[in-house]
This record gives sequence, C-alpha cells and structure tokens, in this order.
Amino acid sequence: MADHRFSDPEIAAVYRAIAERRDMRHFRPDPVDPALLQRLLWAAHHAPSVGFMQPWRFIRVTSRALREQMHALVETERQATARALGERQDDFMRLKVEGLLDAGEVVVVALADDREKHIFGRRTLPEMDLASVACAIQNMWLAARAEGIGLGWVSIFDPVELARLLGMPAGARPVAILCIGHVEAFYPRPMLEMEEWAERMPIDSVMAENAWPTGA
Repeated sequence: MADHRFSDPEIAAVYRAIAERRDMRHFRPDPVDPALLQRLLWAAHHAPSVGFMQPWRFIRVTSRALREQMHALVETERQATARALGERQDDFMRLKVEGLLDAGEVVVVALADDREKHIFGRRTLPEMDLASVACAIQNMWLAARAEGIGLGWVSIFDPVELARLLGMPAGARPVAILCIGHVEAFYPRPMLEMEEWAERMPIDSVMAENAWPTGA
C-alpha cells in the first residue's frame, strides 16, 4: 500500500504555520521581493474552489495616492465601527486595525463578476464563492508565515466605495485588503487576545457529535 503521508518534519512545518499565523498590523516599509509575492499569489490561486469556479481576483496596489484613499476609507469605517460598539468604543479606538501606509505590499482580494453562472455546488449555498475566496486568503496567509512575511486582513471599509476606487465591474465585490510585508517580530499570540479584546474559545465548546454543540 502506498504511503501518502508527509515526513514528520514536513507535517510539523504545516502545523507550525497554522499555529504561528498572525493577523499582522505592524510592518517595516522594506520592499517585498517580487518573486516572493508571486509565490504567495501562487499559493492563493491553488486554493480549493467550489465547482472549480476560481472566483478570486487580486489587485496589487502600487499607487501611493490610491493607498492613501483606501486608508481614508478604512479610517471612516473605523470611526463608524467605534460608534456602533457603544461602551467598547474607547477600547476599539486604541487598537491598530491596519498597516496600509506601512506595509511593503497591498493586495485587494475580490469576488469576480458573473458568478451567478456558476451553480455547481452553489445552487443551495450561493455563498460558497465567498468561502472559496477565504480559502485562497488562508493559503496565502500560511505561505506568508512560512516565508517569514507578515500579512494582515483588513475588512473595515465600505465595499461599494472601494469597488468604485478600483474600477471594478458591476457584480464584482472586494472582500479583503491584504497588507503584506516584513515585520520586526510576529506577535506571540493573536493581537486581539493580547489586547484583551477577546480570547480563543476552547475547542470542546465548538465541537459535538450528531447534534448542535451544547451551550454554543
């Protein structure tokens, strides 16, 4: 019987990348090697997608003026989010939520237009296109961690306004702004956990057999 198992060091490397992946907010301005960026995009493009529809599109933002406009969009939504949080407003405003003006690279990940023609695997679950894009981002994230490069997923923005800024066609939708770059150090724990914003739930609380988890 064929042994399809990776070697122990290879397996350990996969689990290490998962355990040490961080949503980074603090970056050095050093440029990212173009070949490295291409490897990260390769990893993203080789993610699973429902019906092999490959709904992701990647826009590399090299214009400083465009970055500043995107930063302004994020800041507008940051203020609105803070107001919506009520009593946690001040705590939220102390958090750093993006590194748009600092990171060596900024990539916008979007859902493609004309997705309605893809019904394989989406007839009853149309949101599987978004799930596929999330898989692409996770692939990129894990590859970045393995390469020693920080990546932060920014989702605090008005998608309609960002689509307009980037000239997206009707039906396309931005999902993430990814800040990618060199870092002084990776956070020892998730930043929001370190800032006491939230903590990871015990795995037993999100697992069950044959029925919904008790207390979930």
